[in-house]
This record gives sequence, structure tokens and C-alpha cells, in this order.
Amino acid sequence: MQNTIKITHLSRAEKLRVMEAIWDELTHEAKPLESPAWHKHALQETEHRLATGQEQSVDWQKAKIELRKRFE
Repeated sequence: MQNTIKITHLSRAEKLRVMEAIWDELTHEAKPLESPAWHKHALQETEHRLATGQEQSVDWQKAKIELRKRFE
């Protein structure tokens, strides 16, 4: 039997907070997560866009604040 948590009743902001809490928990586990093979390619593409000025970085704390504002 599979245990499931019903999240359809949650607002988008609440779902994002739950996702963040899950991610925080996963990052504190002793066993590191392995990135999938496609991730290296995606990172290389992003680094190229940053190097050529096609993309700009955003401070993570500021990004979280902006995302929360957008989805609340």
C-alpha cells in the first residue's frame, strides 16, 4: 500500500513552501544525490550564456523573494 499526501487543496505558495522544505531535507541527508547526465550539458549551456552576456545571474535570496511574491 502506498502512502500519499493530498496536496491539491494547497495554494501555489503553500506547495512551493512544501517543495522547499522537502528540498532542504534532501540536502541534509548523508548520501549525496547524483545529478542526471543531462544536467552537465544544461550547466554548460548556462555557463556559456553567462559568459556571452545572454544571461544574468540573480542572488538566490532575492530570487526566492521574487518567486514567492509572484506565486502568492
